[in-house]
Amino acid sequence: MGVAMAGFILKAGYAVKVYSRSAESRQKLVALGATEALSVAQCTQGSDIVFSCISDDAALREVALGGGGVLANAKPGAIFAETSTVSPEVSAEVARAAQQRGVPYLRLPISGNAASAIKGEVTVMVSGPQDAWAAVKPVTETFSKGQIYLGTAEEARVMKLVANSMVVTMAQGMAEALTLGRKAGLDWNTMLDTLGQSTISSPWLRAKVGLMKVRDFSPTMTSRLIMKDIDLILSAAKHNEVPMPLTSATRQLVQALVGEGYAEEDYMALIKLAEKQSGIESS
Repeated sequence: MGVAMAGFILKAGYAVKVYSRSAESRQKLVALGATEALSVAQCTQGSDIVFSCISDDAALREVALGGGGVLANAKPGAIFAETSTVSPEVSAEVARAAQQRGVPYLRLPISGNAASAIKGEVTVMVSGPQDAWAAVKPVTETFSKGQIYLGTAEEARVMKLVANSMVVTMAQGMAEALTLGRKAGLDWNTMLDTLGQSTISSPWLRAKVGLMKVRDFSPTMTSRLIMKDIDLILSAAKHNEVPMPLTSATRQLVQALVGEGYAEEDYMALIKLAEKQSGIESS
């Protein structure tokens, strides 16, 4: 997703330096006009706005807080805009360090996936200093269809977990429903077409209907990665004393999905698991 978003920023005419552990990702952006950096520190030094798109809490700590990280190398007045799905607790830790360093810190988690990022159709959830957001918003508008400002602290982090909780429980609900229909004799494509035109249809469901028609389980988000997100959701639920039985049950099913060998397939492979548990030969 980071490569796609950076590509839109470049196409809009901004000067971009890029660092990724993947040389292939760096070279894709260099081919579009980016300047290659060979470390986080080198990428950060001299930059007005530093965006990061990483995998988890540990990566955020390393990228933000280490001696070779963003906060230690940001120039005076630079803004740190962090787009990943991470815990509110670690994000708050980064916020405290950023304040001590005098670096405005924006939380910009992204609603979408690699496919929507390529189209520039992600939505940006935003929290942090409003003046920093005013400066960064024109850049985010180059790669997103919408931007929603939620508050000055960790509100955007929590909102991303709220959204992802709905995604994972809808995925399991879709898996159960489609398995019921298939076992009861409904035609697979007709069933999917009906759902896509029904009152429960949504952009998310319509996208999944298209993929499921051809049984495409290539990852928009892997089962292993979405399990990480569920753990973040349940940790936030524990912290806020909120029972989440549906999300908790779905977590166990995703764990089973990983155990069955589908860790690197899309989380919609929950359909395969439901079919297997119902005695249906899956494909």
